[in-house]
Amino acid sequence: METNPKMFCYQCQETAKGSGCTLRGVCGKLPETSARMDLLLYVTRGNAILNDLLRGNGVPQRNADHQIIDALFTTITNANFDNDSLDGFICRAFQVKRELIAKCRELGIKIPDAPEVQLEAEPEDYEKLESVTGVLAESDPDKRGLKQLAIYGAKGASAYTRHAANLQFEDDDVYAYIEKVLKEVSRTDISIDELIKLVLYMGEGGVKAMALLDKANTERYGNPEITKVNIGVRKNPGILISGHDLHDLEELLEQTAGTGVDVYTHSEMLPGQYYPFFKKYPHFAGNYGNAWWKQVDEFETFNGCFVFTSNCIVPPRPKTTYMDRVYTLGVVNMPGTHHIEADAEGNHDFSEVIAKAKSCQPPTEIEHGEIVGGFAHHQVAELAPKVVELIKAGKIRKFVVMAGCDGRFPSRSYYTEFAEALPKDCIILTAGCAKYRYNKLPLGDIEGVPRVLDAGQCNDSYSLVRIAMMLQEAFGLKSINELPLVFNIAWYEQKAVIVLLALLYLGVQNIHTGPTLPAFFTPDILKVLQEKFNIGTISTVEEDIATLINN
Repeated sequence: METNPKMFCYQCQETAKGSGCTLRGVCGKLPETSARMDLLLYVTRGNAILNDLLRGNGVPQRNADHQIIDALFTTITNANFDNDSLDGFICRAFQVKRELIAKCRELGIKIPDAPEVQLEAEPEDYEKLESVTGVLAESDPDKRGLKQLAIYGAKGASAYTRHAANLQFEDDDVYAYIEKVLKEVSRTDISIDELIKLVLYMGEGGVKAMALLDKANTERYGNPEITKVNIGVRKNPGILISGHDLHDLEELLEQTAGTGVDVYTHSEMLPGQYYPFFKKYPHFAGNYGNAWWKQVDEFETFNGCFVFTSNCIVPPRPKTTYMDRVYTLGVVNMPGTHHIEADAEGNHDFSEVIAKAKSCQPPTEIEHGEIVGGFAHHQVAELAPKVVELIKAGKIRKFVVMAGCDGRFPSRSYYTEFAEALPKDCIILTAGCAKYRYNKLPLGDIEGVPRVLDAGQCNDSYSLVRIAMMLQEAFGLKSINELPLVFNIAWYEQKAVIVLLALLYLGVQNIHTGPTLPAFFTPDILKVLQEKFNIGTISTVEEDIATLINN
């Protein structure tokens, strides 16, 4: 593959068959965009070093906490493609660094001589610094892979942390985990053994971040409950909202009430349908479409406006007709779309979106019927006695955790075929957009318990862990690994990475992941993960059914 010194990226699954994207990201990211992201992360690592130092002196700076998680979040796959926006994030990072340095000097704390801390640059110099700040700045491939694994985990945890913060739920410990990881990966003398421990440390932080977001969402909006979600359309014009931020969904529903505009969820926002709080809005119409990567087709038929609250936006095709109806929030940005800035209290004004939607045609129906979800840990706890009874009676043989991401590769059809081939006495536990590969299949139920239990989105993987612990306690087992429970997880980007690290931290063994293993897993890293956790990649449907189910 021809290389380009201005770009190297291998953070998503679509680069897994090669060494990384070197000319242009498969996601559509340009080399100059990649350079800005590398610089932003480099400066942010310096801020993490400084804020970790201040934290040790009892005075961490909240504005630094927020800058760090926002920088990590906006560089996640399919979030920000806009160079001007990224320049703004970089300027903010340098400003926060100056404030942190000033605070250290005020307290008489010595400023570390780490290059990430010492770096200063003007906007016209940003792109020139990529060779210093990029992924390839670490020459040892094993160390580079483990550092990237830790950073990608920190990105996923940061996304969850930002969503919780938007609901006024924050935890200093979560910020400390993320900043400690960024500080440690900046060390040039760190060993392989230390990096392996660091990866698991980030997994521990991921568990805390997911628990924090679960608490934020459920205390604000109630516990998800079994819900039938309409996948057809109504006759009013509509707004389609995607992403993960429930605070943004609340604002949109409140402002569209009584306007004659319906609101639909798309892809990652589907779990919003499961929360009791949102059911009071009669214009909350249902879910339209499928996983994030199908938006380039489904947005054409939706006809209305689109709101992106987090990562899941993809560049349009050349003759796309919907771009002037796309609105982005927070860390999301795309050239050619409209960005709605939050006010000082973190709220958004959707009046422009609503006015535009009113001028649009109603959605064109692409499917009809219902799908069922809402099986988060609180709801499953109510079903637990029946589930335990079915397990003891031999009517449920195994649970298969099929969480994670969906993606564009044809190899993703594996997950549909695997779900179809599962024996009828097996139940799928899912969370994440991987569900779209099988959540509309007629898989039936086991004495009233659906064979697909959808807990929600990737952050709701925490629910799957809680469910596993619930079953472990019910059967009096010493370990989750003793349960009739197997893991066959699809990954695409960093939120799936933090889910994986969280599972490894919790001691879960025998995880299958795919469709391919990450490109940053060198042979030596993979060997360690296989030896410690027996982690592996998917094979064929037949072989994996034999290994995971019939073994």
